Amino acid sequence: MLTALDHVAIAVRDLDRAADAYAKLLGREPSWRGEHPQLGTANVLFRLENTYIELLSPHVDGPLTTLVTAHLQSHGEGMFALVFGTGDAEACAATLRARGLTASEPVAGEGRDLRTGARRSWRTVHLSDTDTRGIVLFVIQHHPSSDALPIGPGADPNAAIYALDHAVIFTGDANAARRFYGEQLGLRLALDRAFPERRVRLLFFRIGGVTVELGSPLPEGMATDSPDRFYGLSYRVHDVPAARERLAADGFDVSEVRPGMKPGTRVCTVRGETHGVATLLIGPE
Repeated sequence: MLTALDHVAIAVRDLDRAADAYAKLLGREPSWRGEHPQLGTANVLFRLENTYIELLSPHVDGPLTTLVTAHLQSHGEGMFALVFGTGDAEACAATLRARGLTASEPVAGEGRDLRTGARRSWRTVHLSDTDTRGIVLFVIQHHPSSDALPIGPGADPNAAIYALDHAVIFTGDANAARRFYGEQLGLRLALDRAFPERRVRLLFFRIGGVTVELGSPLPEGMATDSPDRFYGLSYRVHDVPAARERLAADGFDVSEVRPGMKPGTRVCTVRGETHGVATLLIGPE
C-alpha cells in the first residue's frame, strides 16, 4: 500500500534563506524551485537517493498556505509533514479507511519549476490529525508522465549528504503509535525496545530504506494524549569527518565526531542553521 517515505516537508518563513542554508547543509544544489498555484505555497526540493526534502513557505492565499502559516505561528520553523508514497491513491485511501482511519478522497495537485518550466503532477490523500495524534501526514501518488526530479549536483560525494537515515517523532503513547504506524499504515516494525537507563522506549518502522523512529518516555504509566511532535532528521554521509569539515568551513555550528549508537558508525550533530530541525549526520567508521 505504502511504498516509500516520499518526502519530508519543512516549513520555513524565508524560502531563499532556507534554500541557501540547506544547499550548504546537504552539499548539493536544489533539484527544484517551484510554486503550487492552487495551494498558495512555494517550495524548494532537494532530491536524495531514497527520498527528498521539501522546504515549504507561504506564498499567496491558498489552503496549504493557511496550514503552513498556522504551523509557523504555533510551532515556528521546522518539520511540517511526512508524505508517504503509493502507486494507487484511491486504493490506498480505501484500505486506510478499512483499517479505521479517516482518509480524504485523492486531491489532484500540480507544481511548476520556475527555472526550467518543468511540471510535476500528483494526487494526495490527507489523514485526519486525530488519527495521526497531531502529526501532519499525507499519502502521494505521482503522475507517471511528470518531469523527473533529478539529484542536484554536489561538490564532494564523500562529504555531501546522500540519503535520509531516519525521521524522529516524539510520542506520549508508544502503544498507540505502534498500532497506527504498524497495524494501520502497514509499516514494518523493525525494533520495539525499552532503554530504562535512558528512560525511553524506541520504535523503529522501516519503509523504502528509511526509518521512522518513535521515541516515548518511560515508565509506560506516563502515557499521555498530548499531540505527538516532530523532532529531527538523521542523514547518511560516506565520510563523517569530511562532512563535518565541510560544514564547519561553511560556518555551521557542528559537534565533534563521536561513536554512534549503532555499532560500526560515527556521528556528529549540526546545531545551527537547520531552520528548527534537529540534525544528525551518520556514517561508517
